[in-house]
Amino acid sequence: MRMNKIAAAVAAAVALGFAGSASAGIVSLNFENVNSTYPSGFAFIQEFYNGGHSSDGTSGANYGVSFGGNAQAICLNTPGVGCSNTSRGGLAPGSEKGGLFFLSGAETYMNVAAGFDTGFSFNYVSLSFAGSVKVYDGLNGTGALLGQVDLVPNAAGCDAAYGAQFCPFAPAGVAFTGTAKSVAWGGVANQIVFDDVTLGSKDPGPGVPEPASLALLGLGLVGLAASRRRKVSKS
Repeated sequence: MRMNKIAAAVAAAVALGFAGSASAGIVSLNFENVNSTYPSGFAFIQEFYNGGHSSDGTSGANYGVSFGGNAQAICLNTPGVGCSNTSRGGLAPGSEKGGLFFLSGAETYMNVAAGFDTGFSFNYVSLSFAGSVKVYDGLNGTGALLGQVDLVPNAAGCDAAYGAQFCPFAPAGVAFTGTAKSVAWGGVANQIVFDDVTLGSKDPGPGVPEPASLALLGLGLVGLAASRRRKVSKS
């Protein structure tokens, strides 16, 4: 009976690890499969992450996130595939084929009607021009400015196999107080690209618990259970 209670406690704690991460509300957008084929040109993102479709008719997970009319998914180069002048350079497995950019205007917007808090982050690359990313508490870049990241040119080039000058990407992010509802991506059109856009964290990346962390949590609790069993057997 006692061992069953210990096992139940381990299972509950591991489940709590999953639930805790989910409640944090971290969401990461990697812009994969926005374009209907790879390689391809560009597709307008539109409602791809909002229960709708991109201009290519594709749809992704519904995170309640919509993009401005000039926001597009750019096709990124991989070894043997050249579809733009931009690549992740082999540093982002699973997020290496698509990114966010705009071809017109001085900025584009991302709206999150339900809001998000704590932090905001992304990876970016720019060859020659500075840019900025601003987080607001209103839609379409309105209301109070909650946080801002000023971006400097950072492209250093990649291995020749990737055929890209806009490479590699670098992380950037900001922590803020309040509830954000929009993000303004600013810079020179066709000169800056973003990827791994993360809501709820100042560090870019997927919004799921790392398997290693969960494994360590489980091992720690199993070790605790084994210690308790030893104490019981000695009594």
